[in-house]
Amino acid sequence: MRINRLLGIVTLLLNRETVSAKELARRFEVSTRTIYRDIEALSSSGVPVYASRGNGGGISLLEGYTLNKALLSKDEGESLLVAIEAMGATSYPEADALVEKIGALFKGSQAHDWIEVDFEGWGSKANEQDRFQKIRDAIISGKVISFDYVNGSGGRSSRFVEPMKLIFNASTWYLIAYCLKRGSQRMFRLSRIKNVQTTGQGFEKREMPEYEGQAARHNPLVDVELRCEVSVLNRLYDTFDEECISRNDDGSYRLAAAIPDDEWVYEFILSLGGSAEVLAPERVRAEIKARAEGILGKY
Repeated sequence: MRINRLLGIVTLLLNRETVSAKELARRFEVSTRTIYRDIEALSSSGVPVYASRGNGGGISLLEGYTLNKALLSKDEGESLLVAIEAMGATSYPEADALVEKIGALFKGSQAHDWIEVDFEGWGSKANEQDRFQKIRDAIISGKVISFDYVNGSGGRSSRFVEPMKLIFNASTWYLIAYCLKRGSQRMFRLSRIKNVQTTGQGFEKREMPEYEGQAARHNPLVDVELRCEVSVLNRLYDTFDEECISRNDDGSYRLAAAIPDDEWVYEFILSLGGSAEVLAPERVRAEIKARAEGILGKY
């Protein structure tokens, strides 16, 4: 979109005294003629941008200029406010200040008042929010972090990692990092990371192997078939695509879906209690039965 390119040009010029038209054309993958048309559009909208010829020439902004609402329509400004408000939900520390500054350009806008996102969940502890911030900051600054990690069996180990990316998938946060102990890339479930500390050791960011886009794909999938009562239908729709759910003649519902073949499948099925029955595969049915018997044996 042209508005994005215009904003990009102004942002670049705010950070550099002079930029050549050729460099802008390469950066935004357009022709130099398009760049000069953009410069004319910026100038006509009130942005003090000018081009100078000869050695050392290029495109510049008038010294002392700051971004104002000449570039953005009211709707575009409101969209920007919503985006920055969402950034604040991930604990981006400068988001509140950005909302205040941009909001001042669009007086009366209430666009950023309708959304609030809390990724930590109900009842989360203060140190969990701190954990997210520390990992995020370490990724941005390129600093090694240390933490204790609790695996699915309850085993605890100490890790030093180069954090690479935070991923939110299937209601769960994951950290993709290069584990210095294992000498390879690993994926850690954020809820199992404890006692995060940022070290003073920096690192050069490595080439990250292509990621499929879903943490669930880190593990193989298993085709599971459940018979569920209507009382848990909302849970099915919250988690699975509508095409995976069908109604049986007796009023119950059938779920047929490919689910990550790990601890999650058992946690989900057991969370449905007596309102769900595993029909297939037999090994998952047997494991649920064993776990249910284990629970019953404690009462």
